[in-house]
Amino acid sequence: MLLKKHLPNIDIVIVSLSKIKIGLYKDSILFEEIETNEKTSEYLPKIYNELIKKYNIERIVYSRGPGSFMSLKLTYVFLKTLNISKNIKLFACDGFVFTNNSPIKAMGNLYFVKENGKISLKKFENEVETQISLPKNINLIKYDENIEPLYILPAV
Repeated sequence: MLLKKHLPNIDIVIVSLSKIKIGLYKDSILFEEIETNEKTSEYLPKIYNELIKKYNIERIVYSRGPGSFMSLKLTYVFLKTLNISKNIKLFACDGFVFTNNSPIKAMGNLYFVKENGKISLKKFENEVETQISLPKNINLIKYDENIEPLYILPAV
């Protein structure tokens, strides 16, 4: 019988708004950031397979939107599958937590904005570059158990 070596416990934050940014937290403190422009569908399984070789993932917090409809959907399905199959705790918050409340690209020159607690679409003449930042301590994130994606789509 093979004994499985003890792996360190970590928590993960995943932000998949325009690009993917992942934070790894040990004892609630950020110790590594990972960023990629790869497709969500290809990158999430790859990084997960790398991380489970080195760590025991206890909790995942992800940005549930608004943002890319396809990326949100893929991230949610992937993480919900881990939640069910691997019993990893899953929590979520809106993406504005990671953008310092800056606009988030929707499509064309439309951006999601959050004003007075309400999320809506707003048109900007010039492109807005949104910086994604992860908190140094995961306990600074206001997340909850409402993990369903935040789909805010304009009328077609």
